[in-house]
Amino acid sequence: MYYNKSIFALLEMSREFILFYLSIAIYSVCILYELYINHKQRMHNYILAESIMSGWFALAGFICDLIIKGFVLGLFYWANLHAILQPELLKTNPILAWGIVFVAQDFCFYWLHRTEHYSRFFWAVHSNHHSAEKYNFTVALRSSVFQPFYRFLFYLPIAFLGFDYMTIMFMYAINQMYQFFLHTEIVGRLPAWYEAIFVTPSHHRVHHASNIKYLDKNMGQVLILWDKLFGTFQVEQETPVYGLTTPLNTTNPIKAIVSEHLKIVNDLRKPSSLSTKFNYLFKAPGWSHDGSTKTSDELRKGL
Repeated sequence: MYYNKSIFALLEMSREFILFYLSIAIYSVCILYELYINHKQRMHNYILAESIMSGWFALAGFICDLIIKGFVLGLFYWANLHAILQPELLKTNPILAWGIVFVAQDFCFYWLHRTEHYSRFFWAVHSNHHSAEKYNFTVALRSSVFQPFYRFLFYLPIAFLGFDYMTIMFMYAINQMYQFFLHTEIVGRLPAWYEAIFVTPSHHRVHHASNIKYLDKNMGQVLILWDKLFGTFQVEQETPVYGLTTPLNTTNPIKAIVSEHLKIVNDLRKPSSLSTKFNYLFKAPGWSHDGSTKTSDELRKGL
């Protein structure tokens, strides 16, 4: 029995390594192909300094993930012990099990992503991913560096359904691979039936745009259904303008990672009540006590 469990654990670890190395190979080929198309069609959608910074962000995010991994594994193991269900679906009906984990993970990702856009505390981390002013495959590597320190909280409910950490995060990794292919301008609109169900490059271009109309829209990972259900869906209409509403103006990865955090610190230093400080920390990005800066919803009202 112990031998069988060990083999099963080894297979789980093997699939992680296989997916990791497979993704590196696929990403490299796609980036090279996009560079070729970019050069051939003179699209000018690559800036070397931005692409290098995306690589630094990916490395920093990977290190943060390693730092927290042991704690998260223990927490999810504890959650499994106290799960409201004890499914044996992965062994008895793996197709159904993977289907459940896929939908649950995608749903949880939507709320993780939405929280990052509607709470400044989390936006300070996620803004890293949105800071590129050119839109290409390397932007997919532009990790929200500190996200591993809270991401697990949004997936913990799936563990309480009885699904283990390795299964949940393997599905997350697969879905993240899908997201890689959304970060491009060389793919136009896809068939209507596909765009009605799944997140597409067109949908995700909207998400990365700083146009007021597009702010905080299309936050799904694989399924666009959550955006349609919860009111955050927007069709691509006008030409997207990429980057933050206030550009970073730096190619230093350290400054870029902490830039929004420093802005929060400056706002918290202002003479104000505790409730105002709380709002500066947790309300939507752009909130201000005097209206000097505006949230995306407030900006849209002015259109």
